[in-house]
Amino acid sequence: MSNRHPHTVSHSISSPKAPPVMLDRTLSSRRSQPHLDFDFPSTAASSAVSPVPESSTSLADESKTKKPPLYLLATNYISRFGLVKSPCLCLSFCLLLIVFALFSLLLNSRSFVCVSSYDPISRVSLFGLDGVDSDFGSLGVPWCRSKHGKTVEWTSKDLINGLEEFVPIYETRPIKNNLYGMGFDHSFGLWFITRWLKPDIMIESGAFKGHSTWVLRQAMPETPIISLTPRHPEKYLKKGPAYVDGNCTYFAGKDFVDFGSVDWEKVLKIHGISDFSRVLVFFDDHQNELKRLKQALKAGFHHLVFEDNYDTGTGDHYSLRQICDQFYIRGGGHSCFKDSDEARIRSKRKKFWEKAVDIDELCGPHEAWWGVRGEMRDNFNHNKTTISYGEHFQNSRFVESILDVYWELPPTAGPSLTHQTRYDPGRAPPPIVEDGRYRMFQRLGLDRLERSVFNGYTQMVYLQISKPES
Repeated sequence: MSNRHPHTVSHSISSPKAPPVMLDRTLSSRRSQPHLDFDFPSTAASSAVSPVPESSTSLADESKTKKPPLYLLATNYISRFGLVKSPCLCLSFCLLLIVFALFSLLLNSRSFVCVSSYDPISRVSLFGLDGVDSDFGSLGVPWCRSKHGKTVEWTSKDLINGLEEFVPIYETRPIKNNLYGMGFDHSFGLWFITRWLKPDIMIESGAFKGHSTWVLRQAMPETPIISLTPRHPEKYLKKGPAYVDGNCTYFAGKDFVDFGSVDWEKVLKIHGISDFSRVLVFFDDHQNELKRLKQALKAGFHHLVFEDNYDTGTGDHYSLRQICDQFYIRGGGHSCFKDSDEARIRSKRKKFWEKAVDIDELCGPHEAWWGVRGEMRDNFNHNKTTISYGEHFQNSRFVESILDVYWELPPTAGPSLTHQTRYDPGRAPPPIVEDGRYRMFQRLGLDRLERSVFNGYTQMVYLQISKPES
């Protein structure tokens, strides 16, 4: 264990109007809870973890900040104008849109038959003028049921106010191009949750170049941080921008210890912490989230944030989103029948969203769709364990038995505003700033950011957990 002090942060942040203690109530889900309940025993599968080098991130997922295409003018202009009341203007706009579509087709296709992937003009022609806005949740948004349906105190208005404050902070980030790391959406989510909860200490598992450490520091300027990461962020300073915090205890390099192997009672006692409900734990280590959940529960932690909460059929580790994708949950469960409505919709959407998953990608041997093609993945895809649907179902029952709160961070703004081309809105909750609200997007300063920073959304999730009730 080592303390490093090369860089400190002096940027101060005003505190929100929030209670002085960490919240016991957390965010409500978008939809009412179904009245289905099954009385099954709770079992779960887990696997061991071994440290992997930071270079393994290249095996996990492609760049979260990949630059999108540039043919996005028409959709953006529609969002700026909003509803057009004049029939003449509406007709003119439709004609202009057709001209744009034909022009885009000529420039970006090798033949008149091809359609340019991820082109918003093509998306509009296929899904309709209101297609982008109505896309959100159209394929279902599976969510994890909590024990008592608790809700958080923050609202959409709080999120909007937070965005207005966070944008100028984000513009000062030391790592401008955080390749393979967090983009804007998740940076804002981590900052907002941390700043609202006001923990006495923050723990992060997986730091990479130190961007998440910097985000935590902006949220809590004086609060100590414990960082567990195989490679110390200072190693990246030799090759380019990185961040090392002066009030952070690093378990890194030769001192690295995996989260599940730390004696947390001993470590936190050194920092004068005895109340584990005052601790926030942030995971960005690409490990099986069921395993991490069990380790955090055993240690006595209550407040957790998982950065990469991958959707079913995607990602390099078993996630909460995957675990809670069940038939008894509205928006959950899938069919591998290739002539189904879901198959047709997925095939259609695959043409326009980079991370959309069609039926052939979703379904593995014996029509196994859960996890990733019937596998529970772990450790940057290094460990792959085939599980039955029965095991997958029991995993969800275990999660529900310990879950007090489950909240997925919404995307910052709709794709006609951010021009993101990566995640499929059909499997995402409605954004904080909805499509068509360009004036708000501009007022919040979001239009000043590069488009690439909005391509890193993977359903970041905040959890509050406690031991199962007897």
